[in-house]
Amino acid sequence: MYRFRGIFVPLITPFTAEGAVALHALETLARDVLDEGAAGLVALGTTAEAATLDAEERRAVIDVCARACAAAGAPLIVGAGGNDTRAGVGALTELTAWPHVAAALVPVPYYTRPTEAGVVAHFAHLAASSPVPLIVYHIPYRTGRALSANTLRELAALDGVVGVKYAVGGVDADAVDLLAEPPADFAVLAGDDAFVSPLLALGAVGGIAATAQLATARYVALESAWRTGDLTAARAIGAELAAVSAAAFAEPNPTVIKGVLHAQGRIPSAAVRLPLLPAAPESVDRALTALLDHLPSR
Repeated sequence: MYRFRGIFVPLITPFTAEGAVALHALETLARDVLDEGAAGLVALGTTAEAATLDAEERRAVIDVCARACAAAGAPLIVGAGGNDTRAGVGALTELTAWPHVAAALVPVPYYTRPTEAGVVAHFAHLAASSPVPLIVYHIPYRTGRALSANTLRELAALDGVVGVKYAVGGVDADAVDLLAEPPADFAVLAGDDAFVSPLLALGAVGGIAATAQLATARYVALESAWRTGDLTAARAIGAELAAVSAAAFAEPNPTVIKGVLHAQGRIPSAAVRLPLLPAAPESVDRALTALLDHLPSR
């Protein structure tokens, strides 16, 4: 099993000006971030606008990302599942078509807002039949369900649950509790770009950061600095990336990131799918300026 350590990049799904998935641009972006040191990729996450893709498009995106990861010897995590346990089993079973998929990123059930015990039962049922390990996507400001550190430890104790993408919009008491005594063989991955550095400082083993596709090497350097104890470098890089993250998330993800990638000539358009709207030009300009001011080597 891959160790889920380091910086994983949740890729956008680039579209052509006509609205089709730009698979060639996706493949180039995937290879670029892996070449710059990303530990692996995440396909079909929130950043990928996965909810707006049809089944054929989702399969094509996984195909492209799986090829890139196989060529680089890197793990691929695929977003799967939802708030229906039975349907989640089916979605996970479909991943057998891609032997290179290393894990599924599965959200805490949203909208229905089960109890924490219900969340544990949901993941226990999924893990029992999943062909790949599960990483819990803990993002209460989207799901409406917060989880305590004790519940996260219960999830970590389940066979087949190997980590959590921790994205609570800050550094809360449960993060401090969990990372003070992290479960064995359970990867705590920072999931909010603005808080990757603080969570790494507390002991997270990596991160899943959308803005890492704009500054992959710097995120890799950040993780390395915290891991090796280079505190001066870690704090400096963390401050740089916090400024970039603030600009990149000024509008709903991934609208600004797509605007920047298009301005850089890395994707054919900045198009997103409704209900998202393209980022305002001034938001894209501010993000480009933040990259130039804080990451001049990019």
